[in-house]
Amino acid sequence: MNKIHITVTILIMLTVSVFALDLPHPLDFKGNDVEKERVISYIKLNVKQTYSAIGMGDPATLRMMEEEELKSFKQLTEIKNRKLLDSVIATYCEIGMCNYSTILMMYQEQLKASKKELTW
Repeated sequence: MNKIHITVTILIMLTVSVFALDLPHPLDFKGNDVEKERVISYIKLNVKQTYSAIGMGDPATLRMMEEEELKSFKQLTEIKNRKLLDSVIATYCEIGMCNYSTILMMYQEQLKASKKELTW
């Protein structure tokens, strides 16, 4: 039983690594049809695997989350701080949260925090 648990863990980690490597970077997106198809394919596959793994692979949930991911991707294509975005992508893809919604949310939080100082 312990060997099965280790094998499953390794497979999950490999899947996460593959998604991180395959993530279309929003700031490299030029908007041609080939790139649009690549982004759509990535989102559909990532959403299906993520939500099916937790028993939520029904069509309504998948379509809703695909739309949210595409909306987040589009917003990410307009950001200005590539260095910060690259850092957020590296951090969250490394821990298995390699989706555009999370990346956008954490980018916004990091950007907001970078402009604040501790005051009394």
